[in-house]
Amino acid sequence: MAWIVLVVSGVLEAVWASALGRTAGFTRLGPSIVFLVGLAASMAGLAYAMRSLPTGTAYAVWVGIGAVLTVAVAMTTGQESITPVKIVFVAAIVGGVIGLKLVH
Repeated sequence: MAWIVLVVSGVLEAVWASALGRTAGFTRLGPSIVFLVGLAASMAGLAYAMRSLPTGTAYAVWVGIGAVLTVAVAMTTGQESITPVKIVFVAAIVGGVIGLKLVH
């Protein structure tokens, strides 16, 4: 169960990170609310997962999922360019997250 919660929390990290970029310095209410709710839910899920998973592993997986999804959202919305080099490095993050799950 902890791994499922951790993955969902990683997805929520991408939600709040993407929303943060749209808050315009917290001057836009909608994205600011999405940011705050996403942040709280993501942190709560991470804290729950850390009750049974090692801190380093849980944090690395959480950050990795959030980072990959945040970059993917930015690339699909055109906010960030898609280059072969970026794809290779994002794939390396995905490989690291999978590796951490496999060695746990």
